[in-house]
Amino acid sequence: MITYVEAPAKAHRRSGVIPLHGSEGFEGMRKAGALTAQALDILTEFVEPGVPTAKLDQIAYEFGMDNGGVPATIFYKGYRHSLCTSINHVVCHGIPDERPLRDGDIVNIDLTFVVDGWHGDSSRMYPVGEISRKAERLIEVTYASIEAGIAAAKPGNTTGDIGAAIQAIAEGERMSVVRDFVGHGVGQLFHDEPNILHFGRAGSGVPLKPGMIFTIEPMINLGRADVKILSDGWTAVTRDRTLSSQCEHSIGITETGCEIFTLSPGGLFNPMAARTA
Repeated sequence: MITYVEAPAKAHRRSGVIPLHGSEGFEGMRKAGALTAQALDILTEFVEPGVPTAKLDQIAYEFGMDNGGVPATIFYKGYRHSLCTSINHVVCHGIPDERPLRDGDIVNIDLTFVVDGWHGDSSRMYPVGEISRKAERLIEVTYASIEAGIAAAKPGNTTGDIGAAIQAIAEGERMSVVRDFVGHGVGQLFHDEPNILHFGRAGSGVPLKPGMIFTIEPMINLGRADVKILSDGWTAVTRDRTLSSQCEHSIGITETGCEIFTLSPGGLFNPMAARTA
């Protein structure tokens, strides 16, 4: 059974209880999302061959702390970094380290800043130098899939409509959608109700209502959908070691559609579009 409640009445996550946010929540998410998107724009100039992901992590941390944003992932369940940096066949939750990026790599950078108690959660892909055509195509399909999912995020639809739209794009290009990780409610909690599956059947799932705030963050694999977690307890990789790609926005359902809180101020969210602009 699904229950919808006014957001201020909900202090912690409860299964099946979905907060509906008003103007205060939307304004809080705009500020948090804008700061996260600005930081991800800034990182664009630093993602290049020879740069270790630990340096990117430090840049993001310093930018956030200088501008009123606290990285949500630091000490979250023992995690010790501001970013997740997922390279090539890493699906998500890659840990920044001192190994340099290499020409031809693709890397997803996932960042969440907390601003005045609100969580701006976003991730995007970054090509490192010259990448292969198959990597370019994977990224293109990933971004087409999130665009389809966002287009389905409106009152009268369901969470299943979002997942079905994403799945149709990815599988139509003979790629696969990761099942092990999903989008989630977000706001004053980092992870809240509802879960947003990136696959499924149109018309199924939770009805979408104005005031709902959540992430859409499809992970698309060039090969099979199967993943495994490495011994560090965080890093998820493709079992067949094929490339993986992800992008993520935080959105809020409005009366007529949805508002994206994590839009890139420089138009850099989609690296393939930015390269041809």
